[in-house]
Amino acid sequence: MSVRRLAEEQPESFAFSKASEKKVAFWMNKYPEDRKASAVIPLLWLAQKQEGWVSEPAIRDIANRLGMPYIRVYEVATFYTMFNLEPVGEHLIQVCGTTPCWLRGADDLKAVCETRIGKKGRGNVTADGKFSWEEVECLGACANAPMVQISNADGDYYYEDLTAKDLEAILDDLAAGKSIEQGPVTGRKSSEPTKARQKVLAEESLFDGSRAKPLGALPSGKGKAEEPAAKTKKVSDERHETEEKRGKAIAKPAPKDKAEATKPAGRPKAPKMADPDKPDSPVVKKKATPKKAAPKKPGKKDE
Repeated sequence: MSVRRLAEEQPESFAFSKASEKKVAFWMNKYPEDRKASAVIPLLWLAQKQEGWVSEPAIRDIANRLGMPYIRVYEVATFYTMFNLEPVGEHLIQVCGTTPCWLRGADDLKAVCETRIGKKGRGNVTADGKFSWEEVECLGACANAPMVQISNADGDYYYEDLTAKDLEAILDDLAAGKSIEQGPVTGRKSSEPTKARQKVLAEESLFDGSRAKPLGALPSGKGKAEEPAAKTKKVSDERHETEEKRGKAIAKPAPKDKAEATKPAGRPKAPKMADPDKPDSPVVKKKATPKKAAPKKPGKKDE
């Protein structure tokens, strides 16, 4: 990120308006007294929405309100690119130039801005003070490319599915002081298909429950449909009659396991040791061989 500095020309003073003061009080009351600095970004944003940019006197005013060193507020204002550090047009046009918008005609939108407004850059304001524009990275509306964000006193809104002609019309309306509707200019909602042959999710039967089928039994077991319940009752009655005649069914072990199943439980037997005399035995122990006595050393008597 390039170095961001305050504008060379600054106003002599700054003061929040009455409307802004109410919002300032809200944000400052939101945090404990020893955490007032948490409101620095909201207050910088309020100052920008009021004046269109963040001036040096505004930074000093906010630092005094929050009990922060001036340099700390300056660091926040210069770090976040959403803060304008110089005067901008009444309407700041931000044209997305990232790949999806570029593929869909962002270059045409930039050409309109260059013709109508002039050189790109926030500080390059038209003579009437109405417009300035800049190219930005992805604004997150790729499915509705190409698009622009227009920031002014009313808010920060997206205008999508644009053509050069559409942007020309928007600029004309803004210059004339007319209100414009945000969102896709094609009239589609969000990012729904633009060339759908039939309407989707439009049939009432998808929502009124008429397509729903009754459950055989609820997962909780509290409610059951009539037919499955009757069938379950019939099976239960038949089982009860069979148990009365023959007694309750007891699972029997398989024939090969019958002997083991009937044995009383006891301590497990130790495994049998392999027979050393049988060559087929899996483990054969070696017979212990007697140790030979070591030869005696000749003594004096033997000499």
